[in-house]
Amino acid sequence: MSTIDPTARIEDGAVIGEGTFIGPYCIIGPHVVIGANCRLIAHVHITAQTTIGAGCTIYPFVSLGTPPQSLSYRGELTRLEIGQGCTIRESVTMNAGTVAGGGVTRVGDRGYFMNCSHVGHDCQVGNDVIFATSATLGGHCEIGDFVFIGGLSAVHQFTRIGPQVMVGGVCGVRSDVIPFGIVNGQYASLAGLNIIGMKRRRFTRERLAAVRSFYQKLFHGPGIFAERLSMVQPLAAEDAAIAEILTFIGDGKHRSLCLPADDGDRS
Repeated sequence: MSTIDPTARIEDGAVIGEGTFIGPYCIIGPHVVIGANCRLIAHVHITAQTTIGAGCTIYPFVSLGTPPQSLSYRGELTRLEIGQGCTIRESVTMNAGTVAGGGVTRVGDRGYFMNCSHVGHDCQVGNDVIFATSATLGGHCEIGDFVFIGGLSAVHQFTRIGPQVMVGGVCGVRSDVIPFGIVNGQYASLAGLNIIGMKRRRFTRERLAAVRSFYQKLFHGPGIFAERLSMVQPLAAEDAAIAEILTFIGDGKHRSLCLPADDGDRS
């Protein structure tokens, strides 16, 4: 049985899962679906066509499913989907999608969103991510699994961040970041591979050596980047992580690729 504080406002049509606790002064819109065993501490606002998976904990002053911050928005009923087991701390905001962007913003399972972080409209966020305080996504960003975004960092709209990336604090990310990368700096540049994260994902010593060698050839070898990229294509057969990085690069559409600070060639 769910528990709803008498000061909360639950509009007709909302679905509240079994065992969920709705704390004081929460406001839940008519198209919202909240899964089982969630906990809304207090003062949580959820609107639009928002679905929240089981076992999420949502802290005070969080606002979910609010209208997209886009000049194209005309009041349509669009969606926000949040997976299971997420922790959403104080004052986090996540916007619903836009019709032009597909109509849905998606957030995966087990995400940890620290206070004041923001997920913009039409973003696609993977599983097991961590957003530190005030980490911010512009609209249409794609964020892979196991990504960490440091405090006060902002990701430009339409930017892609591959799986297992670590973004340092106070970074402006304007370019696509390859899977397994680390980026740092006021305007983020590629600083290497997330070796610690790869070890946590059980990469063997041999796999780490292969991916490191590939990285050095691609980003620090002789010649211009386009020539190096062509040269390393056959290495995709050596390891799945190398193939994943090359596929990610090949799929780029809106943004240039984030490169090391000492490589001015972005061709």
